[in-house]
Formats: sequence, structure tokens, C-alpha cells
Amino acid sequence: MRASDAKDFAAVHLRGIWCAGLMPFRPGDHAMDEAGFRANLGHWFGDLGIDGVFVSGKQGEFFSMSLAERKRSFEIAVDVARAHKARTIMSASDQNMDTVIELARHAQDVGADFVVVHAPVLHFVHDQDETLLEYYRHIASKVEIGICMWSHPDSGYLMSPEVCARISEIPNIVGIKYSVPREMYARLTELTRGRLIVSTASEEEWLDNILELGWQVYLCSSPPYLLQTAVDRRMRDYTDLAFAGRTAEAKHVWESLSPVRAALKSTRPAGKPHAHQKYWQGLLGQVGGATRRPMLELTEAERAATRAAFEGCGLRLAKEKAA
Repeated sequence: MRASDAKDFAAVHLRGIWCAGLMPFRPGDHAMDEAGFRANLGHWFGDLGIDGVFVSGKQGEFFSMSLAERKRSFEIAVDVARAHKARTIMSASDQNMDTVIELARHAQDVGADFVVVHAPVLHFVHDQDETLLEYYRHIASKVEIGICMWSHPDSGYLMSPEVCARISEIPNIVGIKYSVPREMYARLTELTRGRLIVSTASEEEWLDNILELGWQVYLCSSPPYLLQTAVDRRMRDYTDLAFAGRTAEAKHVWESLSPVRAALKSTRPAGKPHAHQKYWQGLLGQVGGATRRPMLELTEAERAATRAAFEGCGLRLAKEKAA
């Protein structure tokens, strides 16, 4: 694919529900659990109907992974996604420009559909716009693959809708994961409609963003595989109902997930998001695995509280299908 075709390709293929994958590490040696990752991907694509996966981002603990491991995670994800006719977006994010470009080229070479590059840490710069424009322009000039921006508070600032709109004029800048207040992403949606695919990671806002802003993709976080099971695909259901214009039905299904959302939120320790989500995965029958330093594991009391909330949240598990 040529860079000039990237926006058209994204308009067709960057749509639906995309999750951000947690990376399972083996307890003990903390090596990447490739078999576990493959099993999770197969479950997400096959059983849960997830359309695409975001690989080795913040949820995947990329900050603790070597360059070789990140590349390997891309290869595994592409292999499983192809078997399920699903899509991939690879995190090429890094503070080092050469690493970003190397990862983006590897993603392109192994057949990924898109890459995502978060805004660099520039908390020491008071006017970032021209730096950001040149940053994304330079990266885009080195690859043909479609690139999504990603702006979030971790960078020390938020990219304005206006600078995102300027960057979106680059041919192979196709989308953005915009972790900002709603008024900002709504403004960017209107500024760039037909030129940039805008999304945010909040599952709670996803339905309204379909209905009110005409969004086509949920990009990306862990709710698609934490709120659903093979026999209880309510996020998939309300998404499809909303896309079909069946608004009242979609809202009813969305509201029914409130106890599950509450169970997740109320038991998640502020300093242990990865460990908490991985433990929840294990309760669902997925491969959660261990975290890597500097992330911390749950205490036994935190596990017990999470387990109790999980058991009372109303998610139907696969084993109930035969009951």
C-alpha cells in the first residue's frame, strides 16, 4: 500500500471494536508468554467478535519490553489476526525517533494494517505545535503504512484539535486515539470529518460517540475483552445495534453493563491497573499472567475483593452455556 492510499484504506478497515491487548508474562521468569498471547488473541477475535487489536501499547507494558520483544509481538498478532480475518494496529511509540521508525517499518514489513505513535514527551516545551507537526511529518515520510496519532496527558500536554487537524493533512496520517475531554474530541471530529478517524478509549462514551458524532471505531482499551465472554457479548451487541440505527435497543444493552463496569472500577487499585486487569482476565478464563517491573502485583486482599465483585457483576461465563 502506498501512503497516498492510506486514508481510503482506513475509511474501510479502521472500524468496529478494537481492543488494546495486555501482554501476558510468565510468572517466575517474566518472559513473554507467546502461547498465552496467541490464545487470548484467538479468543478475542473468534469468540468475542473483536475487529482489531492494538499491540504493545501502554496496556501491553511496552515500556518494560525489549525492541526484539515488541517486534515479536507484532509478528504474533499479525499471524493470528490473518487467521481470523481481523486487523492490527501496532504501537511504534517511543521517545527515541529511530526506534519509532524502526518499529513502524517492522510493522509494515510483517503486514500490520496500521501503527500508532503517541505524542512525544514535551512537558519542557511551552509551544509544541510546530514540533509536533514536524515530528509526525518526518515519521510519515519514512513509511507507507497508515499512522494514528495518540494524545494523552502522559506526554505532559494535550495536542489541540487545531494542531491535530493540521497534522491530518499528511497523506498517511489516518486516525487518532484522542484521550482528552469530550469537547476537544468532538471539535476535532468536526474539523477533520472525512480526513481523520477520531476515537477515544472510553467505553462508557462509545455509544454516545456513535450516535451523536458518527464515529466508526472504538480505539482502543481493554473493555472489549473484560466486559464480554463468548456467551455474553453485550459490547458487541450494543455496538452493532447502534450501527444499525436501533438506538433504543442499543441504549438498553449498554445500560445493562453498568454493574460490570462498576465491579471493574470499584476494585481497581489506582497504582495497579495492569495487575488488576490481568487478574480479571484470569477469572474470565483468559491468560492474564504476571506484570513486569516497575508494575506491582495485587495483594491477596485485592484479589479477594476483585473476585467477589466479579462473581456478583452479572457477566455470564462460557461454562454456563451448557447449563
